[in-house]
Amino acid sequence: MSLVNMKTLLENAQKGGYAVGSFSVANMEMVLGIIKAAEETKSPIILQIAEVRLNHSPLALIGPLMLAAAKNAKVPVAVHLDHGTTIECIGKALRLGFTSVMFDGSHLPLEENIAMTKEVVSLAKGYGAAVEAEIGCVGGSEDGSVDIAMRCTSPDQAKLFAERTGVDALAIAIGNAHGFYKEAPQLRFDILEKVAATVDIPLVLHGGTGISEEDFIRCHQSGIKKINIATATFAASEGKVREGYEKGEIKGYYDLHQKEIQGAYENAKKHMEIFYSVGKAE
Repeated sequence: MSLVNMKTLLENAQKGGYAVGSFSVANMEMVLGIIKAAEETKSPIILQIAEVRLNHSPLALIGPLMLAAAKNAKVPVAVHLDHGTTIECIGKALRLGFTSVMFDGSHLPLEENIAMTKEVVSLAKGYGAAVEAEIGCVGGSEDGSVDIAMRCTSPDQAKLFAERTGVDALAIAIGNAHGFYKEAPQLRFDILEKVAATVDIPLVLHGGTGISEEDFIRCHQSGIKKINIATATFAASEGKVREGYEKGEIKGYYDLHQKEIQGAYENAKKHMEIFYSVGKAE
């Protein structure tokens, strides 16, 4: 139990026919709520934070908090740096003890993405950490500040990328996007199935907020083994606080504190059930 390598979690998910929820956090309350849901449902999980979010939640503060929560959890928890864009930040996360990191070179030409990813794989190997990378462009951006055009992953390029980089997990673009969807996403399951047939490492789905339960299930039954949930976590915590004020249930700080925890807990538990990860930590 407690702090584990992400590679182990995803390999178990491949064997067990489920996906592991990777939940973005911004503060202690979100961490507490997600851990509570994982322990209650006996689900393995990943706690993550993206590099772009560190302006709000500094790595030197949020990182040790995430690691301490993982080490004290009653279920397996990996701690992951999401959407790392600089070697400097990735190195800091590894030195803190993160058990996986993502290098996002999806905006780079293929050969440059491969070269940079190989550098991160070499760096992470010295810390015994797993590496995720991305090929193709998931729409939007992690913090919603940039409207990045969507570009679906090429199955042939995905195979080449996985073989040449040696990554442990690969994020692909199949019509998914970060943030709230403006309309129901039309996922390219044909691309997912082709990539899954040619790449033997676990696949990752970013932009999980707003995808239907049916599409989530089809994704994790078709090769997706790590599903990122960020916007839904933030919205659930904020929404529970807003509801608490509207109902007059928040009388002081610790009422606010509990509402944030409850929002993150309910959102995480719902997704763990959809991902079929319930009971998989036993």
